[in-house]
Amino acid sequence: MDITATEIAFLALLLFIGLLVYLKVPAAILSALDKRSAEIGHELHEARRLREEAEKLLAEYEAKRIAAEAEARAIVEAAKEQAVAVAEETRQSMMAAMARREQQAEDRIKSAETKATDEVRAAAAEAAIAAAEKLIRARMNDATQGTLVQTAVGDLKRNFG
Repeated sequence: MDITATEIAFLALLLFIGLLVYLKVPAAILSALDKRSAEIGHELHEARRLREEAEKLLAEYEAKRIAAEAEARAIVEAAKEQAVAVAEETRQSMMAAMARREQQAEDRIKSAETKATDEVRAAAAEAAIAAAEKLIRARMNDATQGTLVQTAVGDLKRNFG
């Protein structure tokens, strides 16, 4: 019986497979594959957990963004209202200042009118006095002066006498 090369190769293959089984290589390979499978499962579980955390964070930040936008709108509205109030207050203070100045101008005008009226009256009185003095000087003679002095002395006696 001659052993052929094919038979030798077959025997070598059987011997190799037996050696692998004896050395527990398939169990080690299965153990490594199981370990790798467990690692992959753990990584998938971790990836799901991280995705859920990321979704929660995204939802939180989205809520914070919406809240911040609402707060910004509220701040803008408050600023607009405050600007309107300041503008109204400024307008009212300007109107009050204009009214005060107008009143001051009217007071100055009245004062000037009063002063001018007083000056005109004083000038008229001076003119009347000057005219009366002229008239009295023109009409006054010795007889009239004597009568005037006698009347004044009589009035003094009646008043003090």
